Amino acid sequence: MAATPAPPQAPPKPTWDPRRPQAPFPWLRPTIRIRLTLLYGGMFLIAGILLLSIIYLLAAQAISSGNQPLFKIVSFQELKVSSDNCPAINTTRLPLADFNDAISRCVDQQRHAALDNLLSRSLLALLGLAVIAFAFGYAMAGRVLSPLGRITRTARQVAGSDLSRRIELDGPDDELKELADTFDDMLERLQRAFTAQQRFVGNASHELRTPLAINRTLLEVHLSDPNAPVELQQLGKTLLATNERSEQLVEGLLLLARSDNQIVERKPVDLAEVASQAIDQVHAEAEAKGVKLRGERKPAVVQGNGVLLERIALNLLQNAVRYNVTEDGWVEVDTEVQHGQAVLTVSNTGPVVPAYEIDNLFEPFRRLRTERTGSDKGVGLGLSIVRSVARAHGGHIVAQPREGGGLVMRVTLPV
Repeated sequence: MAATPAPPQAPPKPTWDPRRPQAPFPWLRPTIRIRLTLLYGGMFLIAGILLLSIIYLLAAQAISSGNQPLFKIVSFQELKVSSDNCPAINTTRLPLADFNDAISRCVDQQRHAALDNLLSRSLLALLGLAVIAFAFGYAMAGRVLSPLGRITRTARQVAGSDLSRRIELDGPDDELKELADTFDDMLERLQRAFTAQQRFVGNASHELRTPLAINRTLLEVHLSDPNAPVELQQLGKTLLATNERSEQLVEGLLLLARSDNQIVERKPVDLAEVASQAIDQVHAEAEAKGVKLRGERKPAVVQGNGVLLERIALNLLQNAVRYNVTEDGWVEVDTEVQHGQAVLTVSNTGPVVPAYEIDNLFEPFRRLRTERTGSDKGVGLGLSIVRSVARAHGGHIVAQPREGGGLVMRVTLPV
């Protein structure tokens, strides 16, 4: 007996998290413009401080040479000296030593006053020049980086599935112009690729659905014949189930291809209403399997596509009902708003799921401890579609094993 080939390894788990935290003060974000401004202004400020220090040292050295009095009086009889800057020498009959000391102190005071005046005025001048330097650097940085801002705005519009946008940057033939032209070329190729993909999805939808619909009609016509042999009726039922499975596979693949793109047209959708509609669709199957449906569904309005969001709830509920225990099984569906985000939680009883197999459940055609084909519980695209639709709405899905068996599926979407 040939060995069963090992399933392919799952791709690495994406590290991108759509829940990017918003900065409390967006204007404090360290943009390139602010960094260049700080760089220019900081360099000028450092140069000014060094220049001021050198000037101060030179001035101090020059003034220090005048530390000694310019003159000394050897004898003064009947001599009266008057000075507005040095009141200490206005006193008559002052001893000679005290007179010379007073002159020295006055000169020192004048020197310190001159240095302090030089320092204060230099600091004011440096402050004014620093303000001018930062303003000039900010203006120049904005002028230099304006093409980058234009490229960023175009890229943001393209991220919203508007591939028809182009930068078309004019100006000198420099590095930024080369970058913009390269980006335009890339957008042109991406638009052609996405257009070809959409055309292929449309053609495949028609080409695959038509023969399957014809096969179903032919099988139903033959099965409606009361004179058909029992063996032929049994074969027809088997082929009809196989054809229905193929139709589900085609619908799942087409839905998965469409949901990989961002949702352009968004409308308010209440997850509580979406979950209730999904519960109505699986209610009969849950009763047949003896699974109890419960939960509390609070209003949680999001902006998105109602059909795709209903597919999220329906796929999660179908998996929760089908992969459940045979006795006393239950499925709990909750919707609420937590921390500014809408949350849809689907919990169920079921078999024990190892934590290391959680990521594999979201890969196409992968199931828990089953082969890639041959399962009667689905085509293996349910959770892949759920993850793709959640990402298209800017959200994500997290799965956790329950104690005692089963899973807890939590879908988080921005409101």
